[in-house]
Formats: sequence, structure tokens, C-alpha cells
Amino acid sequence: MSDKVIQVENLGKKYIIGHQKQENYTALRDVMANGVKELGQKLLKPWGKSLPNPGYEEFWAMKDVSFEIKQGDRVGIIGRNGAGKSTLLKIISRITEPTTGRIRIKGRVASLLEVGTGFHPELTGRENIFLNGAILGMSRAEIKRKFDEIVAFAEVERFLDTPVKRYSSGMYVRLAFAVAAHLEPEILVVDEVLAVGDAQFQKKCLGKMEDVGKEGRTVLFVSHNIGMIRSLCQRCILLSDGKVIQDEVTESVLTKYLSIIGLDEATNGEIYWTPDCDAPGGREMKLRSIRLLGITGEPQSTFDVEHPIIVEISYEILEALQGMRIVMHLIAQDGVIAFASTDHLQKDRNVTGYYKTLCKIPGGLLNRGRYMVKIHAGIPNVKVLIPGREFISFLALGAGNHGSNLPEKWPGVVAPKLEWQTFCLDRFNHELN
Repeated sequence: MSDKVIQVENLGKKYIIGHQKQENYTALRDVMANGVKELGQKLLKPWGKSLPNPGYEEFWAMKDVSFEIKQGDRVGIIGRNGAGKSTLLKIISRITEPTTGRIRIKGRVASLLEVGTGFHPELTGRENIFLNGAILGMSRAEIKRKFDEIVAFAEVERFLDTPVKRYSSGMYVRLAFAVAAHLEPEILVVDEVLAVGDAQFQKKCLGKMEDVGKEGRTVLFVSHNIGMIRSLCQRCILLSDGKVIQDEVTESVLTKYLSIIGLDEATNGEIYWTPDCDAPGGREMKLRSIRLLGITGEPQSTFDVEHPIIVEISYEILEALQGMRIVMHLIAQDGVIAFASTDHLQKDRNVTGYYKTLCKIPGGLLNRGRYMVKIHAGIPNVKVLIPGREFISFLALGAGNHGSNLPEKWPGVVAPKLEWQTFCLDRFNHELN
């Protein structure tokens, strides 16, 4: 049909992974001897079946992926790391060719896949705007007409004639997004790159992408930020191991996604990583468990809003860390951050070994609803030890909030019980007289 702008049929992408063999030193005479031996085998058996090379492995980043996207759709593509999201976007953006299947695209595609994509580092911001517009097939007059809007959106006026190689990552992304969104492509493709920007810029980008969709253009958006996906996209495609698991309305797909990554009640309020598994962290620090504890001291995934919640974070310090801090974000189901807190008053972890850090969320604070616990660890202004990620979720329930007897949920992310006082001013004035 004419309103279909992207048609993907049985798409697959295969990569060849090389494995280095551990072997002894090989002399030149050994290399020559092996070459002569292989040549002799080919001459004796020219039609013989070649044996697979054990030093290489086939890896299918995507396999048998099919879907259709209509004009004006705002579609989120979600999945765990390695699910095939970036590979799919690179094929749609014509950066890489598929191994199997085919893809039909109707219209110009503007892509923002990673910091610096499509920019020449030696050219200035001004020159790169015109370069990107030319790549999209726009005339110089069309680019000049949009030029002031792009610069104002990116907020880089002072650095417009500076080579972009001297831009910070935030400036790079602001200008790249502004160019991609304002040069009127029929299809706008945006990867997780927006995570580089600050919250205010992300909000502005979401607004712009909504405007793009309302103008009848198509948006493909990859993000791990559930709130951004929920806010922008009417539909989601969930990928896992290079295959489409679900393709439906956003809420339905997000429910499945949360289940896959362990952010539903099925975790029973606890998640573990053994020393042998791929635990979050690196050579200096590893997460070992996160538990949500109720008033009984046992892990649970459902809490009464009147009762406190203990977030217990267990981790292993593999190298002595000076100034290491843990940050927790509590995020509501709509993606809004309820609050953030850090253990900055705790002692440094200068001794290697296992540690346990507790954070108490007081009762009578939260509103009813689902919350996700996002954990981040690092040394401020020095290094990131564990990138921020939602690891576990819980459900807060209660008969009423704010101490009222009303059964319905009150507005807001939190519902604190604040101290109130009431005075009769007429009586007060009378007593003064």
C-alpha cells in the first residue's frame, strides 16, 4: 500500500567472528610448508569438499525479521543489549547491507546512530550542516531556509565556525539531532545517542520527534529509557537474539520487555549475579545482588505505601576505590524520576572484598503504582564503574494516600504525609483585641 514507508521481509545479517588460536611460534619455513601442503591437496582433489575453518565462527546478529511501518508512525525498537537493534537501524539507514531478505524504503532517511555519525571532524558546525543537507539530497536554498532553526535548536551559535572535532559529546549530539530533525527527512532514525544529552535537551528532542510524527513523517526510536519510549511511541517492536518477539502497541510490548529483563514481580524482590556470570561492572567492581526488603526483613515485590522499603545492594570491590559512590534513582512507571539519592556520606571502600549498602525509603512517602530501581556506581568526575540501569521493580499499593479516606489514587509521583495546621483568624484577631 502507498502509506507503507518501510517493508522488511525475512531480514538477516551474518558476521564472521575470528578466534585467535593459542599456538607456539611459527617460523617462515612452517608457513611455506603449510602453503605447499594446501596447494598439493587442491591439485590432488580439486573438487574435494573444503573443511570449515575452526578459527572462524558465523554469528547471526539478525535472522528472519519481518515487519511493516506506515507513514507517520512513531515506532520504538527495544530489547536487551545485543538483541540486534543497532544492526537493524544500520540496515534501514543503508550503512550496512543485509545478508538475507530485503527491505523497501520509501523516502529520505536521516539517521542519528552514534555521536559523530555523518559529521566530518575537520569541518565547522556551519559546514557540516550544509554537508548533511546535501547528503540528504536537499538543495542549498532548502538548507539555508532551515539554517537558523537548526542553530537555535542546537544552541551552538558561539561555536558555529569551530571545527566539530573540538565539540564536546553533548554539543555534537545537539547539532547532529538538530540537523537530522530539521532537514525534513521522510524517515527519522534515532538510536540511544540521545542519552548523551541532559534532561532538558532530551525533553526538547522528544517534543521535536512528536512534531515530526504529527507532520506525517516517520520516527524510529531505539532507547533503554522506558519513560521516553512510553512518551513518544504508539507502537513498539521487541527484539531478542536478533528476532522479533512482539510487535504491538507500546504498553503491551513494554510489559513483555520488563518481564524479560526481570523488572516484574517474578523476581520476588531480589536479583542475583554469581561470580561466574556476567555481573554488571568491570575489573574494579561487580554487582552481586539487589534485594527489596519489607518490614519482615524478607525480599518482596509488593509493598504497602504506609510501610518502609529497604533497598539492599550487595557488591564486590576488586580494587581499592577512593571516592566511590552509589546512586539510586527511583523511577515511576511513566519514566518520571521520583527522586535520586546517594551514599556520599559513607566511608570509602579502600579494602577489596564484599560489601552491602542499604537505603531506606520511608513509609508514607510514595504514591501507589509501579516503580523501577535504577542503580549507578562511580567516582564523581573521574570514572563510571557501573552505568545507570533499571535493575528491579516493585509495586506500591494502599487503600488511600495522604491519609485520606478516598480510594482513588492521588496525582503525583510521591504522596508524602505533610504537617498541616489550621487557625481561626477571627478568633485570633479577637483575642489580640
